[in-house]
Amino acid sequence: MTDTQVTLAGRRIVEVRSMSVRELEAEGWPPDETVPALVLDNGAILFPSRDEEGNGPGALFGATALKQGFRVLAPRHT
Repeated sequence: MTDTQVTLAGRRIVEVRSMSVRELEAEGWPPDETVPALVLDNGAILFPSRDEEGNGPGALFGATALKQGFRVLAPRHT
């Protein structure tokens, strides 16, 4: 992984899915993990990590404009 400056402002999320086995393996993570991946309109993929060093997959949380918390879940691999 390289630290590349990627502009996210103005991008749209076009798909929410599970990371593929290939993507998980590229990160050095177990292939049976279920990790959400947010695909942007420019092809970039965002996914949560447990820490900034990428030592494992993490969970993605958010809050609505009404300050109601939610989790971003991904479908399980079949």
